[in-house]
Amino acid sequence: MRGQPGFWDVDERYVRLSEAGDPLEKLNAIVPWEIFRKPLSKALKRSDGAKGGRPPYDAVLMFKILVLQALYNLSDDQAEFQIQDRLSFTRFLGLGIAEKVPDAKTIWLFREHLADAGAIGNLFARFDRHLNKAGYLAMGGQIVDATIVAAPKQRNTEEEKTAIKAGEVPEAWKDKPAKLRQKDCDARWTVKFSKAKPAAEGKPQHIDIAVPAFGYKNHAAIDRPHGFIRGWSATSASAYDGAQLSTVVDRFNTGSKVWADTAYRSAKNEEWLEKNGYVSDIHRRKPKGRPMSERTSRANGRRSAIRSMVEHVFARQKGPMRLFIRTIGIVRAEVKIGMANLAYNLTRFVWHEGRGVPA
Repeated sequence: MRGQPGFWDVDERYVRLSEAGDPLEKLNAIVPWEIFRKPLSKALKRSDGAKGGRPPYDAVLMFKILVLQALYNLSDDQAEFQIQDRLSFTRFLGLGIAEKVPDAKTIWLFREHLADAGAIGNLFARFDRHLNKAGYLAMGGQIVDATIVAAPKQRNTEEEKTAIKAGEVPEAWKDKPAKLRQKDCDARWTVKFSKAKPAAEGKPQHIDIAVPAFGYKNHAAIDRPHGFIRGWSATSASAYDGAQLSTVVDRFNTGSKVWADTAYRSAKNEEWLEKNGYVSDIHRRKPKGRPMSERTSRANGRRSAIRSMVEHVFARQKGPMRLFIRTIGIVRAEVKIGMANLAYNLTRFVWHEGRGVPA
């Protein structure tokens, strides 16, 4: 009968994990995690423990748990279990086999502190400064787009929906605080369009299918040469994409061009871009009641080839990262979306570093 596993047994498994190409080992080796300590400490305002009680877990360790959640779409309970269960996770966090793992409530409370402090923007900006120091300067212009991030659908009556849209609390919820805590009054329904092949012959090659969606939106701007997210904002799913242009555009990008789809083309946005020294390369709409000119069509095709880069960002977040909002309210959704954007940049940084010197 085999006895208890010893140090060398665990060490051998770590070696085998490394040989298999553990992506978290690469992430740990390349990302300088200590750069996040100062903004984390400022946000959390931890006591020195003089009042007694169990000392808090290390702030950087807890932050790395949020990164794991973003990369693998883990709830707080799932994160606690997976850290207990997976050697790659414990090694990533620097925890020994016998060390206590933060429980789900501790993870939730840590994220709540960050949300209350509005810290995610500072954490994102801190890594962006590191990217610049590492040679990945924001340049070459930027590409702007938005994607819907799904949240659990709310089953509300028409009366409740009307009250929520008006920014009010439905009467039926006012004396039910437990129910109110489970209702997301910030997420919204919207309609997104997807391409589909028509069933009948003689129809256009593709037709737009309207699909209702509920949740939030991740608005982002990436730099063209490196593909890092440089600016972002989180809104309800019903928010108009074009209204977020001035919010997400990165003012430190050394290139002047801005690419985006037709949702961002408006007189107001064109005026703002020109006033602030940008050159608009935003898609042009088809003229009403007239066919699009060949020249405009070709120009839009050229823009699409460049603009498609941002779709790779959202594809990764919705594919391998399976981004989904489980929390309630825009403040918490902003943390989840911000962490997804930061986690994407972390993995993108590892990919670039693996290729060699920045261009």
